[in-house]
Amino acid sequence: MIHFENFPKCVLIVDDDEYSQEILRKAFSGWGVTDILLAGNGLKAVHVLDTMLPHPDVLICDIYMPYMDGIEFIEELVKRNFKGGIIFVSGVNREMLDVAQTIASHRGLRVLAEFVKPIQLDALLKVLR
Repeated sequence: MIHFENFPKCVLIVDDDEYSQEILRKAFSGWGVTDILLAGNGLKAVHVLDTMLPHPDVLICDIYMPYMDGIEFIEELVKRNFKGGIIFVSGVNREMLDVAQTIASHRGLRVLAEFVKPIQLDALLKVLR
């Protein structure tokens, strides 16, 4: 179990790939995070955010998802004044990760990292410390 002073206590994983969700859920659980929320797309994540306060410490967001992708979801985070850290992931396109990071940063969101899938868990842990 991880015991870092500022390690996230609540994480929201927004990804339409159930396998990716499960890998991340298990990793965070193993690191001692007990409040792990899952959403299969941006629309579901908006609902989760609207029903919880405070918001999660960290949000992991896939770029390509049905109904509302990661780029559209950025605007919803801005509307909700999201102050947590954001980690963008994509299994498809490095360039879209850069676009998402640029848009989110320009809109005042705090981007911690961006990863091409599969996420290397040791690199993710390093970012979260």
